[in-house]
Amino acid sequence: MRTLAVLPVKRFDAAKGRLRARLDPPARAALAEAMLGDVLAAVALAGEIDGVAVVTAEARAAAVARGAGAEVLLDPDEAGQSPAATIGVARAVAAGHDRVVLVPGDTPLVAPGDLDGLCARSAAAGLGAAIVPDRHGTGTNALVLRPPGALAPSFGPDSLARHLSSAQRAGVLHAVERVPALEHDVDTPEDLTSLAARLREREPVTAPRTRAALAGIEPAREPRSTAEA
Repeated sequence: MRTLAVLPVKRFDAAKGRLRARLDPPARAALAEAMLGDVLAAVALAGEIDGVAVVTAEARAAAVARGAGAEVLLDPDEAGQSPAATIGVARAVAAGHDRVVLVPGDTPLVAPGDLDGLCARSAAAGLGAAIVPDRHGTGTNALVLRPPGALAPSFGPDSLARHLSSAQRAGVLHAVERVPALEHDVDTPEDLTSLAARLREREPVTAPRTRAALAGIEPAREPRSTAEA
């Protein structure tokens, strides 16, 4: 089964706006670039995935993608994650792929085995759509679609319910698939703190680029203790 992984990526200067209170623009851009690099490294090693496409208008993201052997698809309108994902789905259809995996570029904890397991489970169950929720259980962080056009991507707040409703209306066999490594995206300061804590619990080989980016951020941003005040 030929499978294309698609990563929609915003311009780095527009990425992670909710982290403004914690990170300045260069730090946000560096973090976004690092996380994308780690996700691409994991996707490239996943045996269930045959090709990778990054949909973006960001030159630095395009350079990272090409360096990882991924195809770059221009996102001319920059209208959001769902339209960008749709560009990738169209590419999968045009190239004759049987399946598409829509993966966020800000889930650096993901490993090749996470993606292989997700793809294998969805294939074994004959799913047309495997929907991976975010850690809050209301959004969607990843989709596995077979065929690629099985559902129209509709990311954003409350997207889990939208994807479930869309699958039901279309008669597409579907399931919610929990993948902890894909549930942990980074949008808020709380997400960033949680990511740093999870990385401290894992082996140093996990998300090396993100670790390096956080190394210059976290120590300087931790609250001072009462004794230091």
